Amino acid sequence: MGISVTCPRCGGPVRPPDLMHSDWRCLLDGSIVPLHVAEHIDTAIVGSVASRIQSTGPRRLPMWCPWPLPVGWTMTGVGWAGDDHRGVLASVVACSGPCPVEHGPADLLLVAEEPGVGLGARYAGIPGPDPGPHLLEEVRDTPAHARVHADGWPTPLWSSESAPDRSVYVGEARGLWLYIISWPSAAGYVLAEELHLHDLGESVPSQLAYGAPSPYLHGKA
Repeated sequence: MGISVTCPRCGGPVRPPDLMHSDWRCLLDGSIVPLHVAEHIDTAIVGSVASRIQSTGPRRLPMWCPWPLPVGWTMTGVGWAGDDHRGVLASVVACSGPCPVEHGPADLLLVAEEPGVGLGARYAGIPGPDPGPHLLEEVRDTPAHARVHADGWPTPLWSSESAPDRSVYVGEARGLWLYIISWPSAAGYVLAEELHLHDLGESVPSQLAYGAPSPYLHGKA
């Protein structure tokens, strides 16, 4: 399984631990847990990544995937952020399909992460490792902008500030940040279908279809 290894916060190159440093390091972001992205996607790779994620980390980390997938959609990538010292602290699943309100393709990334990793914020195009004060104000003052069902539980999500070419919804599931990021921004309307999220760490559906690897998994901040 081919793997690319980059910084989860900026997408830049990283240096592995050595005699002088016990952590992975990024020139821009300092000590990080590296992002590992599988270069291809199929059932065996998903199973291998799920096993790795489930075997390490402070708690069982989900790999959220819409299931069933919207009509015409496929799974297009998977990755995780972690190392041998701290375990796996974040997962990302990519899916692609037709945009629900515009002609053309759409891409979706679903991120589950511990606070402070910075992977979801990078894909969202927002500063800092975690959602900012504006999101906390939204949660306190406004009803949820969207909902999904994570493992059958209704899970509220709030729209977050983001780069203009995408839409970002953020919430919490299993005590972890849940980001759903879509390109183009109109693709966020896929959440109007009230997606049901399945944890691929529990099982990989035999009917899951795979597509060409998503370029957004490697996107820079």
